[in-house]
Amino acid sequence: MNRRIRQAQMIAGALKSRRHPIEAQIIPIRRCNLSCTYCNEFDSSSKPVPTEEMIHRVDLLAALGTATITISGGEPLLHPKLGQIIERIRSHGMLAGLITNGYLLTPDLIKRLNHAGLDHLQISIDNVIPDDVSRKSLRVLQKKLRLLAEHAEFDVNVNSVVGSSIRTPEDALVITRSALDLGFASTVGLIHNDSGRVQPLSDRQQSVYHQIESLKKPFHTSGLYNRFHKNLARGLPNEWHCRAGSRYLYICEDGLVHYCSQQRGYPGIPLEKYGQEDLDREYHTVKECAAYCTISCVQRGSMIDELRENPMAAIDRFFPAASSEKPLVVRILIWLFLPTKTGKRRIVRRFALRLLKVK
Repeated sequence: MNRRIRQAQMIAGALKSRRHPIEAQIIPIRRCNLSCTYCNEFDSSSKPVPTEEMIHRVDLLAALGTATITISGGEPLLHPKLGQIIERIRSHGMLAGLITNGYLLTPDLIKRLNHAGLDHLQISIDNVIPDDVSRKSLRVLQKKLRLLAEHAEFDVNVNSVVGSSIRTPEDALVITRSALDLGFASTVGLIHNDSGRVQPLSDRQQSVYHQIESLKKPFHTSGLYNRFHKNLARGLPNEWHCRAGSRYLYICEDGLVHYCSQQRGYPGIPLEKYGQEDLDREYHTVKECAAYCTISCVQRGSMIDELRENPMAAIDRFFPAASSEKPLVVRILIWLFLPTKTGKRRIVRRFALRLLKVK
């Protein structure tokens, strides 16, 4: 319950003001214990970033007002002091997330992540049986998923992918169902090229993708699909304003701020020198790669800003079904935002929005 309250406050704060990052992704180590052929975010030799430096970067992000920090890599579980980094994130009141391939998870490590205060873990699984493209297979990681189901006190999301380098797209459907059966959340991503642009899906891949999206999912996942991924799966562009460099920051192992993992080098400013002027500039900067972008964490932040700027139009865009068919949470949002002359509803709405710190 405490985590849900903090998540609601994070969203409320993002709705209230656009002048702080909603999420930052930090890299404590570029090395990975695997070598998936489609991945451009790892090497086989880098040493961990010193813990003191990682803690300093967490402090700098906190000073910018960052709401959530997600730790990625490489493989972040290779960092020997990962728990200390998570504890520092939580000490600032920020949400702490982790993206991992899951190979190094043990009961003891999961318990240490619990103790450190981790809020959310995403484990990436690419296929059912390992092949020369990816060793992140359900056959290998099923035991790790059971360990998480037994020991994890944090939220777990299992992410699968559909795209050109994945030989059997139906594997993503099997992985999704396995995750849901264990009580985990599940998402599916689209394989992108080295600039973050989508690789159009074949008819077979699109069929699998739509089957996955028809399964019971959290309302925000459905919103992301309707707003962005439905078009991308068909190779169609999206019209939106990417807020990377402002609402989403990617901090590489060298401590530089980038738009995202696929646009490293822009703006390429040291985090120590990154300030409000940079956040404001990048909020308005047009990114040429946006139309075919598949980076969900960037898209989620922009969805919050669309909701903040024009609530009803955004809700209709995210959930185009008739009002009676929209998810319960979405209907509550409509009830809160829809103008009304009824005095009692206005009073309740005003109280709810004040409680969430939206107004």
